[in-house]
Amino acid sequence: MTEKPQKTKRPDARIKLLDSALRVIRMKGYTATTVDDLCRDAGVTKGAFFHHFRSKDDLAVAAADYWSETTGALFEKATYHDPEDPLDRVLGYLDFRKALVQGDVPEFTCLVGTMVQEVYDTNPSIRDACNRSITGHAATLVSDIAEAAEARGVEIPGGAESLGLHTQVVIQGAFVLAKAGNAPSIATDSIDHLKRYVELLFGRSRNGSAQ
Repeated sequence: MTEKPQKTKRPDARIKLLDSALRVIRMKGYTATTVDDLCRDAGVTKGAFFHHFRSKDDLAVAAADYWSETTGALFEKATYHDPEDPLDRVLGYLDFRKALVQGDVPEFTCLVGTMVQEVYDTNPSIRDACNRSITGHAATLVSDIAEAAEARGVEIPGGAESLGLHTQVVIQGAFVLAKAGNAPSIATDSIDHLKRYVELLFGRSRNGSAQ
C-alpha cells in the first residue's frame, strides 16, 4: 500500500506575523510600522492579528523574544564554538558577526536594538524585552571570555560580564552608524576595531602569537 506524502505544515498566522515583524520593523522602525503593514506583509487579516496579539506593543514584546529564539539558534550552531582555545572562540564570534553583515542595512541590523532606541522611555515592557534579548546574548560570551582570561592571567576591567556587554555596545552602535551613513562597511570596520581591542587586551598579536 502506497503511503500518501505528508503535507508540509504551513506556519500559522502568529508565526507569519512575528516573521513579518522582524522584517518590517527593521526596515521602517517600530513607530512607523502599523498593524496594517504587518498584516499585509504576513498575508493575514486584522482579525488574525488581534486573535494572537492584543496590540502592536504586545506583538513587539513577543517579537523580541522570538528574535532571541531564532538568532540564538543561529549562534548556537555556529562553528566559532569549535576551537579548543577559548580566546579563539571569542575572536571567532566577532568574525561571525562580521560575516553576518551582508545585504542592505535592514537585513543585518538588530530588531531589538532598533525597537529599544525608539521606545526605551515610553514603553517599559518593550524596553525590558529588548534588554533581556541583548543582555541574554551577551551572557553567552561570558564563559569563554572568563576562561580565556584565566588561561592567560589577564585581569579584565569590570570582569567578563562587562566585556561581554561591551561587545554588544560596539556592535549595536556600529549598526546605528551604518544606518546613519547607509554604509554596511561602517559596521564591519567597527567590528574589526573591536577584534583588535580584544586581541590587545589578551596580549595576542595579529599573527596569533602572544605578545
